[in-house]
Amino acid sequence: MALSTSGAGSVLSAEQITNIVTVPLQKASVFLASGPTIIDAHGPVRIPTYTGSTSPSWHGENELIDEVEPTFSEVLLLDPKIESIKSLHRYSNELARQSITETIGAIQQRMITDVAGKIDDTFIAGTGAGGTQPKGMLNYTGTQEMAAVGVPVLDDLHDAEGLALGVEIDPTRLRWFMHSRDFVAIRKIKDTAGRYIVQPDITQSGAYQLLGHQVVVTNRIPVNGGTGTNESSIVLADMSMITVARDMAPTVTLLDQTFGDYDQQAIRVVCRYDAAPVNPKGIVVLRGVKLTA
Repeated sequence: MALSTSGAGSVLSAEQITNIVTVPLQKASVFLASGPTIIDAHGPVRIPTYTGSTSPSWHGENELIDEVEPTFSEVLLLDPKIESIKSLHRYSNELARQSITETIGAIQQRMITDVAGKIDDTFIAGTGAGGTQPKGMLNYTGTQEMAAVGVPVLDDLHDAEGLALGVEIDPTRLRWFMHSRDFVAIRKIKDTAGRYIVQPDITQSGAYQLLGHQVVVTNRIPVNGGTGTNESSIVLADMSMITVARDMAPTVTLLDQTFGDYDQQAIRVVCRYDAAPVNPKGIVVLRGVKLTA
């Protein structure tokens, strides 16, 4: 698609944005592509949560039914303090005239890659930045945790699955998130006869699974934690327990006059997301994962 320089600050149509940015972005982001609940909203979203029990019981004819008063809490998304992800790419008019198709294609791909990377960095390991950015799932409050895992063995993975099953999470919804170094180390585990214990599916390239759950391999998980700066984390999560609120899907604006003093044009992309768990017990975090003891 060619970008036109006629008209100041023209904005691509919603259909064009969906085709060249939104859909590729959702595929490029391992977090957004892993199955969280995504809702569109243009203001603060309050999601009521109730994880207790209504305590039903058996009663006879004409017997007073026990009354239960539920206690609700809520998850707030898109707090007004949450900032937006913004990016600006400039290019010369000479470049635009001489190779417009290749230029826009390259900028588009870089834009998608960078925004998706920023989303994954934040939604996986974000600290919240004082409430101005979303927290990542490594820093959610109320998750189940296994501390000081050390060199992971298969029993650690079974223990993590046991924690998830213990709070009645649907095992078919679970998936692993781990750094490539940890995934490769786990796949190298051998039995006493020197045979690999984890057997890949030779019919599906790149379709990784452990204990029957899909593995999302992402190097967005930090591997420099702990006192030795060599620790990482592994996450087992039911992604349906995480809600992503999308205030603004990636919006692309063409700026053909802003940088006129330099005879340049620019592409600006802005998007605003927030994410939080509605049931953090559906997320198990294995901390202190090492390659060597």
